[in-house]
Amino acid sequence: MLSTEEIISVMSAQGLRITDQRRSLAKLFAETDGYLTPKDVYEYMSSKYNGLSFDTVYRNLRVMEELGAIEQIVFEDGLKFRASCSSEGHHHHHMICLQCQKTYPIHFCPMPLTDAPEAFQVVKHKFEVFGYCKNCQRESAPGEEAARKPAK
Repeated sequence: MLSTEEIISVMSAQGLRITDQRRSLAKLFAETDGYLTPKDVYEYMSSKYNGLSFDTVYRNLRVMEELGAIEQIVFEDGLKFRASCSSEGHHHHHMICLQCQKTYPIHFCPMPLTDAPEAFQVVKHKFEVFGYCKNCQRESAPGEEAARKPAK
């Protein structure tokens, strides 16, 4: 994951002005292992900056995601963000544990395997696989583990 300085560098390289609030956002994402909801980010930022609106926080999250400083994932319980994996812009996808949110890279892109119609121009795609990592499978109760295993 990107460090605070790498996140700031990604933002400034694209012409974004680096304010104290954006430095705080960069630090928050660099120092957080898991994913953060917009509400999590707002609560953290509003405790440091009086009068900060949720809209301002959300707008900054969107800009940081568009610039590639943070990644956005849609979980069943809503939208979450985390620091990008690397500043190299290397295209990849993820497997994500639904319990601990540990993320594993998928080292190939399945997009070429899709059957997109010839008349359709793909301009962006995402591919995430959700499940349970080895540790979370072990920690679950016996009944829960059985419920998580796919039927054969």
